[in-house]
Amino acid sequence: MHWNNWVRQTHRWLSIAFTVAVIVNIVAVEQGKYTSRVGLLAVFPLAFLLLTGLYLLVLSYVNKWRSVQGTD
Repeated sequence: MHWNNWVRQTHRWLSIAFTVAVIVNIVAVEQGKYTSRVGLLAVFPLAFLLLTGLYLLVLSYVNKWRSVQGTD
């Protein structure tokens, strides 16, 4: 698998992990069992989502720039 495809797939799985962590946070708050550790469950996937998302964003602009440079 190419590097870019690997980053895309990782980003997708991280989004699933983040969604599950947010649901766990909501359940913990509703049950009155919220702790800072439970809160950090959502922060870790979110940080990696930020990194992979920024990479994918920059990648799209690099690809556009390369296609414009190639037509000259």
